[in-house]
Amino acid sequence: MVLVAHGSRDPRAAASTEALARAVRRARPAWDVHASFLDHAGPRPLDVLASLPGRRAVVVPLLLTEAYHGRVDIPAVLAEAAALPIDVRLSDVLGPSPLAPTRAVPDALLDGLVRHLDAAGETHVGPAHVGAAHVGPDRARLDAVVLAAAGTRDAAARETISWAADALSARLGVPCVAAYASGAQPDPGVAVGLLRASGSRRVGMAAYFLAPGFLYDLAVHTAREAGAVTVADPLGDAPELVRLVASRVLAATGRALPAAA
Repeated sequence: MVLVAHGSRDPRAAASTEALARAVRRARPAWDVHASFLDHAGPRPLDVLASLPGRRAVVVPLLLTEAYHGRVDIPAVLAEAAALPIDVRLSDVLGPSPLAPTRAVPDALLDGLVRHLDAAGETHVGPAHVGAAHVGPDRARLDAVVLAAAGTRDAAARETISWAADALSARLGVPCVAAYASGAQPDPGVAVGLLRASGSRRVGMAAYFLAPGFLYDLAVHTAREAGAVTVADPLGDAPELVRLVASRVLAATGRALPAAA
């Protein structure tokens, strides 16, 4: 299995991707798991594929939308890999697909977003929050959430982020607005301001990010400046994300791969 991340100049991003690869290896010890990067950090996915001793591989895009990298860059890698003596299959991205017949958001993705938001200051979010039973009466309740994403100019990709925000709102029982650190509006600060202007007093920021980096930091900065009372970490190597990656691999192969050596 080859995980393909966007790549970043920020070394925290590569470290986060490597941590996810290690977590998948621990969960699926029979799988040969490699991390790769489209830009900045190395190795490149084609180099990893060319070095594999096996006869088949699954490429997993570490992307939450099917924007440019999902529609263009990764298919280009697959086209080049066609010359290699290995059967390469491509999994879906980790977020919902704009081509899907429904707006279904993976449960594992929602579970990870909720748990990370809960961990950001141990704040209870809404009446339907999964961890409510473990939150003491002295904990303040968030009454709205901004789902902050990196952003894209691709309208179809942005729509899937809105689906995720709607699903998160339904899960938490509070309003949730999608926001973007770049490429589109509103930015997280504006979204926090809009929610506060509509009457929300304790607004939190959920992170629709797989790894830390410049855009995540920008989202945190603008959200906090606008009055967000808590901000969640990126999903990183969360067990929910490991579960989601494994499900994407199994769906791409069309059959069960061994779970243990």
